[in-house]
Amino acid sequence: MTASSARIRAAVVGAGGIASGAHLPTLKAHEDRVEVVAIADVDADRVAAVADEWGIPGRHTDVDSMLAVEEPDLLILCTPPVAHKEGLIKGLKAGAWVWCEKPPVLTLAEYDEVAAHEGAQGPFASYVFQHRFGSGAQQLKQQVRDNTLGRPLVAVCHTLWYRTHGYYEVPWRGKWATEGGGPAMGHGIHQMDLLFEILGDWTEVTAVADALDRDVETEDVSMATVRFANGAMASIVNSVLSPREVSYLRFDFQDATVEVEHLYGYDNSSWTWTPAPHRAGDEAATGWVPQENIPSSHKQQLAELLDAMAAGVRPRASGDDGRRVLEFIAALYESAETGRTVARDQLAATGTYYTGMHDPAFIYGSAENTAVSKETVQ
Repeated sequence: MTASSARIRAAVVGAGGIASGAHLPTLKAHEDRVEVVAIADVDADRVAAVADEWGIPGRHTDVDSMLAVEEPDLLILCTPPVAHKEGLIKGLKAGAWVWCEKPPVLTLAEYDEVAAHEGAQGPFASYVFQHRFGSGAQQLKQQVRDNTLGRPLVAVCHTLWYRTHGYYEVPWRGKWATEGGGPAMGHGIHQMDLLFEILGDWTEVTAVADALDRDVETEDVSMATVRFANGAMASIVNSVLSPREVSYLRFDFQDATVEVEHLYGYDNSSWTWTPAPHRAGDEAATGWVPQENIPSSHKQQLAELLDAMAAGVRPRASGDDGRRVLEFIAALYESAETGRTVARDQLAATGTYYTGMHDPAFIYGSAENTAVSKETVQ
């Protein structure tokens, strides 16, 4: 990276909707700290259109040439999931820090392969989990640390979204080889990451999943019961079949219930604190008077990432901190497909659910899946 007084040189890979809709506006919001020097996409016309719109000088159709010519400090990956691992490794090998859209990669094996290319002091790979960065989440996390709400007991984590049949006509969607999973992997991952940010490490999961309505290889709905190291229990539902869409998390502590309801992002107004009867009127249990309203956003996560780059330290949503939710998703699929409860401390570093998220013998959307699951349990 250049001197601390200079702007960080950023390059973007992928010129689709997530780049134009989220990352380029985010980079623009931090233009005092970061300069977008290049964008790459296999579609040259799209590159030209996006580069013209955002005033980006470097235009490439090949990541290797872009890295060689532009020498960015920060590489931002806005590609389909199947391309994440290659982009992450190329960026790290070129000496760039990398910020990658969700899901991080397709498997735990891929995640570990990427991590092997990080340096002791960087560059580091980090992943887009923006919901944990808003002021509401940070307030609740601090209250958990300070034990002002009592012990966490029960939680609910719902990602109830709606994706049409046409949504899955995009060739890479709904396929294990290119998306890595269904709504657990590509949609609910944000809410689940926030759940773990607040409650900490999970210890075991029991799950079911199936394809009930969409023409996909993966699931279109999953449900899971989860235990945590702190003794709490949670119920998780991920769906793309829900016409009234909502993202909802609820945390029941001994002394209060804390809830957040939104769709794709929250601010302070999305949160409510309800004290238990014995804590009525106690400000410590009824919420907080925020000093500032920081929404969950790419903008806030990028601010922290830029701070980490300046300090030369690992950012949040990176390393083991970024792996936790991917471990959970692998265990969720293993539980759903085998009919067994899966403990985190028994996750294997080899085998079906390390090198993949899915056993091909388990066919979603078919009566055969139940038979396979029952046969495995027996």
